[in-house]
Amino acid sequence: MPGIGTLINMLIIVVGGLIGLTARNYLKQQLLDTLMVAMSACIIFIGIAGAVQESLVFDGQKFALTNLMMLVVTFIIGTVIGEFIDLDKKLEDFGAWLRVRTKNEGEGGFTQAFLTASFTVCIGAMAIIGSIKDATGDPSILIAKAMMDGIVVMIMTTTLGKGCIYSAIPVGIVQGLVTLLAIFISPWLTNQALSNISLTGSIMIFLIGVSLLTGKHFRIANMLPTLVVAALWAWL
Repeated sequence: MPGIGTLINMLIIVVGGLIGLTARNYLKQQLLDTLMVAMSACIIFIGIAGAVQESLVFDGQKFALTNLMMLVVTFIIGTVIGEFIDLDKKLEDFGAWLRVRTKNEGEGGFTQAFLTASFTVCIGAMAIIGSIKDATGDPSILIAKAMMDGIVVMIMTTTLGKGCIYSAIPVGIVQGLVTLLAIFISPWLTNQALSNISLTGSIMIFLIGVSLLTGKHFRIANMLPTLVVAALWAWL
């Protein structure tokens, strides 16, 4: 059934988050702080590994970096578009609204936890490819993604709080829309387009890890249009 992969993904995120929320009550603050550092380091590594995989090629004699021009130009264009629309503010407003609607006003870092977890589990070519496959009745990629998301959100919830659990909502919206529009989107998603999405998405994942590690807020949501620009770049 089309969409089953996204539903499973959402369910496992919620289950992982609930496990993390329960475990949080039994862990010392020192351990939670150390887990935050460990998780941040892992997210940074995942971002670097994804970027290197898509940009480093072996030409027979040496390794060389590719797609650097694409990376710079698409990030500039995508970030300008994102800043003009101010997606970061809109997503923060949605997170604040969600915090009130779910009666979590007492949860101090709810909005930031929601945004951080949402970026981590929504960005990447795996979500797009899996959602398109899901439209054909093959949820295998999204199920594999769900397993990873469940672990990530479980750890994030222990350190950041309850807001991480609600990252299941944007996952449902984004992946559901891609599955719904798969017949129109798939012809545009060539191998090069997917590679560009993976590369730019990996850079954003890297920034998420740095943000968690340093405590500095980056307006990553305003970089999200870069993913669309990077896909279109493959057609130039």
